[in-house]
Amino acid sequence: MNIEEFNYHLPPNLIAQFPKEDRSDSRLLLLNPSQNKIDDKEFKSFIDTIKQNDLVIFNNTKVIKARLFGEKISGGKVEILIEKIINDHLVIGHIGTSKKIKDGLEILVGPAKIRVQSRIDNMFLLSISIDVYQLIDQFGQLPLPPYINRKNNEEDLDRYQTIFAKHEGAIAAPTAGLHFDDVFFDHLKQKEIDYEFITLHVGSGTFQPVRQENIHNHKMHSEEFFIDENVYKKIEQTKKNNGRVIAIGTTVLRALESAYSVKKKITGFQKTDIFIYPGYRFKVVNSLFTNFHLPKSTLLMLVSAFAGHSFIMAAYRHAVHQEYRFFSYGDAMFIEQRAHTNDKEIVDKL
Repeated sequence: MNIEEFNYHLPPNLIAQFPKEDRSDSRLLLLNPSQNKIDDKEFKSFIDTIKQNDLVIFNNTKVIKARLFGEKISGGKVEILIEKIINDHLVIGHIGTSKKIKDGLEILVGPAKIRVQSRIDNMFLLSISIDVYQLIDQFGQLPLPPYINRKNNEEDLDRYQTIFAKHEGAIAAPTAGLHFDDVFFDHLKQKEIDYEFITLHVGSGTFQPVRQENIHNHKMHSEEFFIDENVYKKIEQTKKNNGRVIAIGTTVLRALESAYSVKKKITGFQKTDIFIYPGYRFKVVNSLFTNFHLPKSTLLMLVSAFAGHSFIMAAYRHAVHQEYRFFSYGDAMFIEQRAHTNDKEIVDKL
């Protein structure tokens, strides 16, 4: 398929720059591709779509203050984006500067001296003279997405984080989870609906554009995820009870589909570089709650695989026409998986 098939027009004013006053005060686009139905709802009605034998799965990763601003010892400003913390004094990260970066370059951030050890693909191995967690706590900033055209504020420290964020390691929020508040979880308990958590640390690759004209030539970024044995057991029980596995966000979907792509289920941390596009057959997830995604992005390709390319693109045009709020701080959609019997997609246009 050609990248232009995943393009759509988005007026800049529809890109949400700030969160709504209340987490749950967002709109919800309900999509049922098998019935060719698109319905405009409010997020607070989402609980009514969940049945007692369903299993709802969230991503409990926590965003770290991964963006640092410093200066070279030789002079010149530098921006560092930590991609992965290896240990208390060693990280892998991106470096933004006007000049070529050489091994041995030293950067000052507050009391810390950061030294470039080596290049790793398009990133760098960096040693830090003080504890990295101390450094980012005092001098780091939350790395807001590039389409939010403003500086961080105090509100972002709370609102660009889910209320169930637990395990530090992400440099981007699992934004589908930003809508959920304590009231929603109270409703789940009242209705005796089961829910679980997995962990996938979202990396900067989530914003990486697809640069290949033919999407099949795109190389997907890799991310770490963790699934507990209890989650596998609950999924199997849900399937036996004819319930739905509902993924809250594409991160949950990618983790689950990756875990079920191997014969033996792995408990503990593992990596995924799964690239889901039209033609993919889903193994475990039945329904997906997600925000809206960037034009020409791998995540737009993922939801196209889930609901059908033509149907999704029509839904996005509808959302633009109805002036939904887009991306991280925007509105959401809830998608039922398209029945395979209705699958008329043209998978390969090579």
